[in-house]
Amino acid sequence: MGFLEIHPFQDGNGRLSRIVTTLLMLQAGYAIVPYCSLESVIEQNKDASYFALRRTQLTIGTPSPDWQTWIDFFVQSVATQVANLEAKLDVERIVIAAIPALSLAIIEFARNHGRVTLGASDSCDWC
Repeated sequence: MGFLEIHPFQDGNGRLSRIVTTLLMLQAGYAIVPYCSLESVIEQNKDASYFALRRTQLTIGTPSPDWQTWIDFFVQSVATQVANLEAKLDVERIVIAAIPALSLAIIEFARNHGRVTLGASDSCDWC
């Protein structure tokens, strides 16, 4: 939040802060980030994001900064991100359920071997 308080750049402060936030979340072991964008959730709720940020910024220099507004917005954004990932996984489950058995065997072979080549057919049990 200190970064946004100083507003060091004419443009891109918000994007850079979201990138730094994503990096910190990845470093802390938050595994959802590579699969579903928190950035897009915040971008879709830009007005609420700016409101929460501004409300917090206005109280930073006071004896009792209001972090709650920003924390509430951020936690809700993370919850939306998780819901978006769950929706993607539901679609993936439906798609996988419709894939023929041979295709699933090829996918599994690729997972186990890293890639599939024509020469790989000599060592496969699904050919």
